Amino acid sequence: MKTVSLILALTLLCQIVFGQYNPEKPDLCQGKFFTVEDAKTLHDDFAKRYSNKKSWEKHAQEIRQGILEGAELSNFIFKKPTNITIHSKKELNGYSVENVSFQSLEGIYVTGNLYRPLKTEGKLAGILCPHGHGTDPRFAAYTQQRCATLARMGAVVFAYDMIGMGDSQQSDHKIEKALKLQIINSKTALDFLLDLPNIDKNRIAMTGESGGGTQTFILSAIDDRIKVSAPVVMVSGYFFGGCVCESGMAIHKRPTHQTTNVEIAATFAPKPMILVSDGDDWTANTPTMEYPYIKNVYSFYGAANKVENVHLATEKHDYGISKRLAVYPFLAKYLKLDLQKVMIDGKIDEDSNKILTRTELQVFDERHSRPSNAVIGNNEVMKLLEKK
Repeated sequence: MKTVSLILALTLLCQIVFGQYNPEKPDLCQGKFFTVEDAKTLHDDFAKRYSNKKSWEKHAQEIRQGILEGAELSNFIFKKPTNITIHSKKELNGYSVENVSFQSLEGIYVTGNLYRPLKTEGKLAGILCPHGHGTDPRFAAYTQQRCATLARMGAVVFAYDMIGMGDSQQSDHKIEKALKLQIINSKTALDFLLDLPNIDKNRIAMTGESGGGTQTFILSAIDDRIKVSAPVVMVSGYFFGGCVCESGMAIHKRPTHQTTNVEIAATFAPKPMILVSDGDDWTANTPTMEYPYIKNVYSFYGAANKVENVHLATEKHDYGISKRLAVYPFLAKYLKLDLQKVMIDGKIDEDSNKILTRTELQVFDERHSRPSNAVIGNNEVMKLLEKK
């Protein structure tokens, strides 16, 4: 009882002293909810409260349950993907690309591209690649480079759309329950990946940037099937995501506790995780604030060497070449991929990848129409989510 009272008091303190909250939605932590200084004070306090493996694991379970409850998924029955369509295979330099759709909910379709290595034997690692915000980033060169290079290294890679982007045009992106739907889609995408032939279920990773980084650490927290995590330019102690798909539902502030994206990411301990940060966004302080906190949690398991931070102080917010070059060796190490397959003269080569056009990557076209049962429109999609 005393512990609960302390947590409630801390939550109230955060709301009154630290929280830059929206009075119309006081249960949400959105955007730059804390100052950097207040975030440091809060995490210092967290570190005192959860100072060993036993106390941390109790809190980590509380965080996971809080995500499910806040996203209205605690009683949700996740189902395997249905109505799977894979078409338009393109064989390129050491890898292939196919266009994919499948149903995550009755009437909701996940859309993306499947990258597979050519001429392989035995079980293969699998990697989920969500993307961040932008103009249809699944088609962008930087997403294709990441997925193609990882496929050439020997992994099966699935890149999929945020809602309202790419081929996923059943609703706008910023519907009220976007976070709920994207968690459902990510979980179903993981099922899709795991059910493909010759996938090694013990070598599954997830990596995305910005809003895709949020998708990465949230799914990694609540789904134990993710074995390696690489959230890029997103894990912050004071920033909670600037979009409803990241912070539009009450996953951080619950009746029993207050948490942050740093703690959500830390629930992945002791499995391997790399944080990639830069000097021009909310990850600018990762080497001195977020990373030490997470590394301390890993130390409870004797696994401090399994979490890494690559900080690019002069760079901006993206998943550009230097961020990719930081992630490739980490995933190769823990997924047992062959880095040598993408090396030329001692350097990782992306020039061997072919950048495809939007038309080539498009899931729905004249020959492959969106299924007739697809639910269309913000109101209709929201009605569906409110029923679940």
